[in-house]
Amino acid sequence: MAVVLPHKPSRRSFMQWMAVSAGALSIPLLTEQELAAQWRGKDKAAGPPVSGGVYLDANENPLGPSPAATAAAQNVVASGGRYYRYFTTELVRTFAEQEGLKPEYVVTYPGSNEPLNYSILSYTSPKRSLVTADPGYEAAFRAAEAAGARVVQVPLTANHEHDVRAMIAQAPDAGVIYICNPNNPTGTVTSYEAIEYALAHKPQDAVVLVDEAYIHYTNEKSAIGLVAQDKDVIVLRTFSKIYGMAGLRCGFVIGRPDLLAKLKNFGKVLVPITAAVAAKASLDDPTLVPQRRKIVADIRQETFHWLRQNNYSFIPSATNCFLVDGKRPAQETMDLMSDRKVFIGRSWPALPTWVRITIGTREEMLKFRAAFQEVANLPASS
Repeated sequence: MAVVLPHKPSRRSFMQWMAVSAGALSIPLLTEQELAAQWRGKDKAAGPPVSGGVYLDANENPLGPSPAATAAAQNVVASGGRYYRYFTTELVRTFAEQEGLKPEYVVTYPGSNEPLNYSILSYTSPKRSLVTADPGYEAAFRAAEAAGARVVQVPLTANHEHDVRAMIAQAPDAGVIYICNPNNPTGTVTSYEAIEYALAHKPQDAVVLVDEAYIHYTNEKSAIGLVAQDKDVIVLRTFSKIYGMAGLRCGFVIGRPDLLAKLKNFGKVLVPITAAVAAKASLDDPTLVPQRRKIVADIRQETFHWLRQNNYSFIPSATNCFLVDGKRPAQETMDLMSDRKVFIGRSWPALPTWVRITIGTREEMLKFRAAFQEVANLPASS
């Protein structure tokens, strides 16, 4: 990970930066890809794709980049010998105009994991905790560990929404209140009003970090409007999900410039020009998100209908993933499914028999159904 010295640091800020940076460098910060690979198994994760394999373990979009995004990336490859910051500048300008923001409120990264990690490293410490949902996205926990921060995991509500009132109450020392909305792994939504409550009642100098990696699968109101109001909120966006650009790597961190300035202490990774132009082409197509939202929603509802018909327990989701109860230790379910060339996962300690399934194509989900039913009918391990 690249690190950059703070601008004109005091001795105290320099020592704090050195301590956090040393921790960040010694503890690997994880991505969705790496978390999926850990559960899949080292040999299978490192090897080539399995012939006929169905990969439903990393919340990827099997549709890939849109035709316009693919063409834009292909057309710019010949210019790959140059950095061409212009393409990133144009991407930021386009996004900022669409969202009613000033360009300085938007910074590009190769995906959203770096700004997620850097936000937590910047605003948590041994004295300022990370408060998050349980179950929730684990990469945030690892970043807090690197900062030496306490991690406060608060169970979701009965409706699988972030319990922001309990989050505020249980972490009066919070530096970051992390709300993944919709949540990973449950795919469930936390209301805009709940996020407003968190902002109104959070500890002084804390930030509310809203991870909107999956927001496009819903019609929910984005927290970006709170950024425009200059609230103490940082919003993460990525092109890895509905836009199908997980391998191209592009994303945004959005917030007040003074909030984002701290993230620069931990480095700035350039977005490849192929990713920048593909992302802009995606934003320029007003039909792309609603079309893909409907495709995923239709397949998701078909899958949920089948699960209900067969009396399988699952958590209804609004995104491209959901949790289902395999009725046996999660790793055993994943291994049995893997034997059938269907790669699923992973699990969370709060729900040890439940596994996360990514919504694939209709054909892939039919293969998932056949494999899952076969595994479910096997006798439980002793």
